[in-house]
Amino acid sequence: MRNRLYRGDCKTVIEDLVKEGVTVDLIYLDPPFNSNRTYSILFQQDGVTAQQKAYHDMWDFTDRTRQLVLDFRSELEKWELAQPFKEFILVWVNILEQSSSEERKLLNYLMYMTQRLVLLKKVLKPTGSVFMHCDPTASHYVKIIMDGIFGFQNFRSEVIWKRTSAHNRAKRFGPVHDTILHYTRSKSYKWNRVLQPYDEQYVADNYKHRDDKGRRHSRPDLTGPGTRTGNSGKLWRGHDPTASGRHWEPPPDHSLPSWFEMPDGWSQMTIQERLDILDEQDLVHWPKRGDVPRFRRYLEVAKGMPVQDVIVDIYNEGGSAKYQTKKPNALIERITKATTDEGDLVLDPFCGCGTTIEVAHATNRRWIGIDISGPAVDEIEDRMAKHGQYPKTHYDVLERSPETMAEYNRLNAFEKQDWLIRKLNGLPNPKKSGDAGIDGDLDIHLGVDKDGKDKWGRVIFSVKTGKQRKPEHVRELIGTMKSENAQIGVLILDVEPTAKMEEAATKAKVVKYQQRLDMPPKEYDGVQILTAYEIIEGAKMACPPTMQTVRNFRKAQLEMKV
Repeated sequence: MRNRLYRGDCKTVIEDLVKEGVTVDLIYLDPPFNSNRTYSILFQQDGVTAQQKAYHDMWDFTDRTRQLVLDFRSELEKWELAQPFKEFILVWVNILEQSSSEERKLLNYLMYMTQRLVLLKKVLKPTGSVFMHCDPTASHYVKIIMDGIFGFQNFRSEVIWKRTSAHNRAKRFGPVHDTILHYTRSKSYKWNRVLQPYDEQYVADNYKHRDDKGRRHSRPDLTGPGTRTGNSGKLWRGHDPTASGRHWEPPPDHSLPSWFEMPDGWSQMTIQERLDILDEQDLVHWPKRGDVPRFRRYLEVAKGMPVQDVIVDIYNEGGSAKYQTKKPNALIERITKATTDEGDLVLDPFCGCGTTIEVAHATNRRWIGIDISGPAVDEIEDRMAKHGQYPKTHYDVLERSPETMAEYNRLNAFEKQDWLIRKLNGLPNPKKSGDAGIDGDLDIHLGVDKDGKDKWGRVIFSVKTGKQRKPEHVRELIGTMKSENAQIGVLILDVEPTAKMEEAATKAKVVKYQQRLDMPPKEYDGVQILTAYEIIEGAKMACPPTMQTVRNFRKAQLEMKV
């Protein structure tokens, strides 16, 4: 399977992956959540966080989201989850539904995430891991949901990542960390030994001893906790580990220095024989006061410390110009290397600016990325191009459009706007505030002049979601077309236009297009009104060939001549 980048709601995409029988080794998800610091992927455009309002709208409790609660209750009964857990979730829904506006937003978020986590479990391999990156504002709620879906016995770690050095808060401890919840599909899961580098203070504190050649080393125990009845519990050099409730535990081979001479039959020797060899090669330290002997572990073999569940050595990179909450590559790389091997398949259902995808590529993993935002997909394409990876050649970019009005209505206003314009082959305007009435545009061919040179024009789009439908919207579009020198304006509505709107549209100038001077011209309405329902059903606007269509046609002609 080729790597895939999907533009669409991850719920729809994951449903398709389930039907296709795709399974993955690792799921990392960093979903949006509207807490006080807007825990989401945000697009920064001229000082305005355009998607902040979009995500805020997503969690608002409206008539539409009240219907989602009813739908959620029906879905919950169909899921293969323990009945006590279902009953617990229903109690939770009933309480939050009657609570404050902020708590109702939390209810929307929990329903949203529960639906998707149930599906994600279906695409996770039995040996796979899922990591849920969340804000402490909601992490305790999410953990209960994941306990119910993946099983509390499959909870592995609550990873604390210190994402920033300090926050000044007058009446609380400074919030400097994120929470990452690690679950597996079963008790038999993949785990690789990943080491994190020691910091200078750790080395100074633990490798403070030097031998007669000046080589630094630490002096860990040669014993482990608990008694044993075999050789590891017997006497050695007059020392009885059983007396102190311990047993002999020689170091693993990877802890032996490069100058250690491995004797024949080393692996078949008794514990006491191996301890003798270690002592002969000066790898045992004997305390002066008769304490238990200790092992000399040299700094040269100290490759690092096994990864811990508190991460303080990876710092926030501060995000990109557009993505203020971009996660550090090193953080995702640590998760990826610990739970997957080269060639394994990684899924990020909220891939944002594509850090997980970039890390998967760099570590030779296969990947699937999903994001509902068009600009996010564009950003990922730009990011992968820097690594010589291009759509169609190295990976597939797949559009997963809403197929019904019910699916369409689950999108927020900005998501609707971008999807509708892209569906008509237009380019959405990334500036969502102060856009001068232009939600997107498209370059079109206006024919050729008498010298045979191409003339180019422009289509502009105006999207009015919800119940908006006024004749003024048409008149405003015509005015914008004049000021922007656009030949065609397309008004897109969620509802049917009124008769007065259609009458106002007829007052716009008709566009005449003559591809060549020897061909009769074609006419196109200057203002066209389409509804979301019509677009979902396949309706297109009527316009001259786009710039991209003309270029592709001419390129194909050249290739045919060759």
